[in-house]
Amino acid sequence: MSRASRIIAITAAIAVVSGLSASHVAAQSSGAPDECGTALVLALDISYSVDEEEQIMQTRGLAAALLSPDVQSAILGPAGPVTMAAFTWGGFWDHRLVADWTLLDSEAAIERFALRLKAVAPDYALRPTALGSALRFASELHRRNPYDCYNKVVDVSGDGVTNEGVWPSYHRENGTLAGLTINGLVIRNEKPDPLPHYLEEVIQGPGAFVIDINDYGDYLRAMREKLIRELSLHLSKRAVEQHETALRTQAD
Repeated sequence: MSRASRIIAITAAIAVVSGLSASHVAAQSSGAPDECGTALVLALDISYSVDEEEQIMQTRGLAAALLSPDVQSAILGPAGPVTMAAFTWGGFWDHRLVADWTLLDSEAAIERFALRLKAVAPDYALRPTALGSALRFASELHRRNPYDCYNKVVDVSGDGVTNEGVWPSYHRENGTLAGLTINGLVIRNEKPDPLPHYLEEVIQGPGAFVIDINDYGDYLRAMREKLIRELSLHLSKRAVEQHETALRTQAD
């Protein structure tokens, strides 16, 4: 059994131990189209350090990761319905929404979302790196998500440190990023090494983590691992409420 499959199996076991069957854990889109387990914003770096080939490796790597069986199992499994949106980022004003909020409640929905990412054309320019602005934009996307999601996550990929605008900590201290879990995928092919910046400034929230790789050639593998980790161990809002109700009933 692969590591990803073990994670998914453990998640299902947690649901069973908690008295939650898969049908109880997953909020069905037909019954509750305005609810989801996890809302995930994907933020892809297109600053000047990311050339056209590397941009393509990001978008196509992400698309391929979403189409892998283990990731699809995490999206459609006991974690509950998932909604996703994706944008590219660079300088302070450089935010391009490439895929708006989409409910991924079937393999067909995941495939359509992945195809939109795969179709994104590279757009190289001499853009600075404004991580604080990118995270502010991600928080704005979460605020306008039409679905009521129990977990709100930002998945930011990048290979540089902030060199324009405020640092992420500014928005954190002002409450702009409240309620968000922010994880990072760091490509360590530039100087200075961006990993300390992501560890100290970018990630936040319960269980937040960074996966680091040496170059974009390993992006697909790392993104697949990252998505499984982000999605597999969450329960939907409805599942949590049902479990709490069951516990109160047992106590009575």
